[in-house]
Amino acid sequence: MTAVAEPVVVAHHVTGTRRQRTVLVLNASYEPLQRVSLRHAIRMLVREVAVVEEAHPEARFGPFPVPKVLRLVRYVVMRWLHARDPLCTKAAVKARDQRCGYCGGAAETVDHILPRSRGGLLTWENSVAACLRCNHRKGDRTPAEAGMTLLVTPAVPHRSPLT
Repeated sequence: MTAVAEPVVVAHHVTGTRRQRTVLVLNASYEPLQRVSLRHAIRMLVREVAVVEEAHPEARFGPFPVPKVLRLVRYVVMRWLHARDPLCTKAAVKARDQRCGYCGGAAETVDHILPRSRGGLLTWENSVAACLRCNHRKGDRTPAEAGMTLLVTPAVPHRSPLT
């Protein structure tokens, strides 16, 4: 009698796009949470905090099937996922807009549409990324008072889907 060895595929032999090399992690209630690397997914299996819901057929990493989808064993409360709006910070406004809201140049700072001296707050609807030249030109005025037009309409950004 001879024993038949199972096929073994090492993680770096799994080929394909980046999305195929990542693993979708579901909460215990089957809600999608995030994508993790294959290495992180194997660590989760070793620690027994997740179980394989879907795997690549006949591909194994040691004793584990190479997962496509993992499900957490315990439910994780994701308060940040259900928050009303993402946190508004100057860095987040620059990341949202990427270019100056007045001239389209490189964004170096954040401008308050209704100036702070007049009660304007740092909110998604009252802030745009701006270059230093446009920010100084506008100064302590509204865009209408400064004779400037906005190229963008500031709005709260939406979260991108995980799947």
